[in-house]
Amino acid sequence: MNNFIYTENLTKSYGNIKAIDNLDLQVERGEIFGFLGPNGAGKTTTIRVLTTLTRSDSGFASVDGFDVRTEPEKVKKVIGVVQQHLSLDRDLSIRENMEFHARIHHLESSKRKKRIAELLEYVELTEYADKMVDALSGGMKKKAAIVCSLLHEPKLLFLDEPTVGLDAQARRRLWDFMRRLNNDGTTIFLTTHYIEEAEVLCKRVGIMHHGHLITVGKPAELRKKLGAVAVETLVNNKETRCEFFQDRETANNYVQKLPNDSATVIIRDTNLEDVFIERTGEKVGDS
Repeated sequence: MNNFIYTENLTKSYGNIKAIDNLDLQVERGEIFGFLGPNGAGKTTTIRVLTTLTRSDSGFASVDGFDVRTEPEKVKKVIGVVQQHLSLDRDLSIRENMEFHARIHHLESSKRKKRIAELLEYVELTEYADKMVDALSGGMKKKAAIVCSLLHEPKLLFLDEPTVGLDAQARRRLWDFMRRLNNDGTTIFLTTHYIEEAEVLCKRVGIMHHGHLITVGKPAELRKKLGAVAVETLVNNKETRCEFFQDRETANNYVQKLPNDSATVIIRDTNLEDVFIERTGEKVGDS
């Protein structure tokens, strides 16, 4: 079975609001899949259903072939979850946090110590293992949270906004870490507000809006459908208008025909942000 995550007509409502509306989603084994959408689009609810924290109203969802409704314990054994708000105990060191999480997963003492040592070396945190969490940089805290979620050797890792609050350098180091995890066989389900992050990391992305998966595909293919080149013009000195073209020659011809008094004109390659706005009418992170 190539699909690690599979949903069919998955639905979840809160009162009159459908957080997930007949969601059909497939995430391939071994890929990094990006899940994008404005706040309130249904991303978090989808993750909660897939990680067995919330029960759907109807439809079907499976992870690694296990039904999330009827086989939640089997699902939990194959997944790791790193939430945006870190679940590390600030009064413990990295090693002590890892020890605590290993005990939650019932790892035997000998395996526990070996696994902790392996993961600390894997993420280059061995020399910081006995430092308190509050003494760590933002990037180190994220790494520590991720290794705690890897102790039971999950096949699938859910990462919810993993690089929020990090500086550019720390963010790129974490990207390298995610690529390494993926190259070593871990499937990654990533939510992010950073379009560049989705473009450089994800094999495919899906865009959620009002509970619907409105488009899914490889970033390059989604951009190509919209147009390879964007022309931005400033309207009335307050509004930016975008037009999309399949090649730069067509874009240049369009610009040549603009009135001479046209304000600032920018010709650039399209990106996922353009796809996102065209499909939703909103920017990533909008409420």
